[in-house]
Order: sequence, then C-alpha cells, then structure tokens
Amino acid sequence: MTINRQWLINANPRGRALTIEDFKYHEETLQALTSDEVRVKTTTLGFDPSQKGQMENVSGYASGNNVGDLMVGRGIGEVIESSHPRFPVGSIVTGPLGWQEYASVKPRLLELIEDEDIAPSAYLGPLGSTGLTAYFGLLRVGQPEPGDEVVISGAAGGVGSITGQIANLVGCHTTGIAGGSKKCDWLVNNVGFNHAIDYKSEHVKSRLRELVPSGINIFFDNVGGDILNDALACIAPHARVVVCGGISRYEQATLPQGPANYFNIVFRQARMEGFLLTAYSAEFAEARRRLKTWIANGDITYKEDVQEGFENIPKTLLRLFSGANFGKQILNL
Repeated sequence: MTINRQWLINANPRGRALTIEDFKYHEETLQALTSDEVRVKTTTLGFDPSQKGQMENVSGYASGNNVGDLMVGRGIGEVIESSHPRFPVGSIVTGPLGWQEYASVKPRLLELIEDEDIAPSAYLGPLGSTGLTAYFGLLRVGQPEPGDEVVISGAAGGVGSITGQIANLVGCHTTGIAGGSKKCDWLVNNVGFNHAIDYKSEHVKSRLRELVPSGINIFFDNVGGDILNDALACIAPHARVVVCGGISRYEQATLPQGPANYFNIVFRQARMEGFLLTAYSAEFAEARRRLKTWIANGDITYKEDVQEGFENIPKTLLRLFSGANFGKQILNL
C-alpha cells in the first residue's frame, strides 16, 4: 500500500495575503491506475503568482479551484507506471502534477523531456510558461524594434530576467527594476541589462528620467501599482505598455484606483495591452525551439531559487509575494 502525500486548498485567499493556513496536509492511498492514465512520481515543482488567482477562482485568468481540492502546480517527475507507448516507465515528464508526491495524469497533459544538454528544471523556467510568457509578451505584444528603450519591472524574477535578455538579443536597450542591490547587480553584471533601478532605495521615476531621457518605448510590467504609475509618466511617443502581471495588487482587499498617469497614454499616442499565454499555444513549439537555441549558445542565462522538502511547499509559494525569491522559484521534493 502506497501513501500519497498531498497539499489541499484550505481557504479562498481573495483580497488578502496568502497564509500557511490556506493549505491543508492530506494523505491518501494510491488507487489502481486506469488504462488512460500515466503515474508520475513528482521530483520538482514550479511556483508562479498566478497560482493564487487559481485558488481565488478568478474568471478568465486561470482555471479555478475550490476549497478541498488538490493545490494546482506544474512539475517534473519520473513515470513509474504506464501502459502508454509514448511514456514508458523511467521517462522524465513535465505537466500539471499538482502538490503531491504521486500524480495520475492523462497522457495528453504530459510532455516528454528528452533533452540531455539542458536540466529538466528548465521546463519550469525558461522553457516553460515563464520563458514563453517573456517571449510572447515582448515579441508579440511589445513588438520591439532595434534601439528601443525597454524597461521591465520585477526584472530579477523568472519572466522579467528572460524578457530583458530577449530584448537585448533583438537590439534593444534594457533597464530593469528590482528590489535590492544584490538583484540589481546580478541584472547588470550577469544577465546583461544596461541599467538596473533598486526600487527599495531609489526614486523610480527620477531614475527612469535620468537613465531613459528619450522615454520608454516598451514597459513590460510584472508589478503594477506605483511602479506602473511612475513608468507611465516616462513613456515615449507610441510606447507599448505590456501588462503581464500585477503582484503589487494580488493581496489587497480592495482593488486600487487606476494609475494617475494613465492619460499619458493619450498624450503619447501609446498602447497598453494585457495578454494571456494560452492565446499563443499554436506557436509554443517554435518559441521553445528558439529559446533552446539561445540557452545552448549562452545568449540566455537563468537563475533558480531552489527550496527543498515536501513539507515546505506552501512556504515556497509565499516567497513569491514577499519578494524573497531570487530567480525562478522551484522546490525539490
């Protein structure tokens, strides 16, 4: 008899900060596998701010989940039981495994990892939704041109750091906004950003006007709030504001008022646009091919914030909302 350890959703955290009490430890006995499932032993989980939205059942943003359900999450694992020819026992796969040790998953939801020269965890970062979000958000929504001034908030996170590197690859000038000198130094010295602004110790609007005197052509926003407002005050004519995330508002009880500088979009004849990654699913294969090439050539580097232990899974998600993570947040079970 095999026991499957799980973490379940214990509360809906809409309008407030996540807490450890929002999750409940649970054990169940594994049942016999059905003919249309593959059983995977989870080895690594990835974490994204959107998981909180899924717990809140936010319509249109991410599929909802109810109290008592298994907590959602993408992961990597090894196939330990299967009758499907594409996923033999011993295969390494990625997919929606959830917060559990053993996942019984429909084969259509799994992806086989066969790369020998790239770590499997990359499929939770630069080759997963993180890298794909950066790729399509910048190239399809932002539509960069050589010489553009690209500014990215949340720049030391998984999406932000990859966005900046893609911007460099297509000939743009990059400025990242991050919290703390360590993250800012990493952006400039290791990732290749031209400039970095520490929002914890510097006045963002003043620094933007100093570093980008001609104005921001593309602002890639992962944060929202005051930083978005400061960036809107500094946009260039025909700027593109890409709304990817808004982690500053995810834990507020009431939605904040719109940014005071929003009418600069009119004055500058700019465009502000949000997007969902699912809109580009038909192009995932080509995007991943390009991302793999850039990683193999050393054109894109990435950082992982690795936590350890099944018991620490809830705490690891909370790290995203306190800013404790440095790079793509993952956990090895």
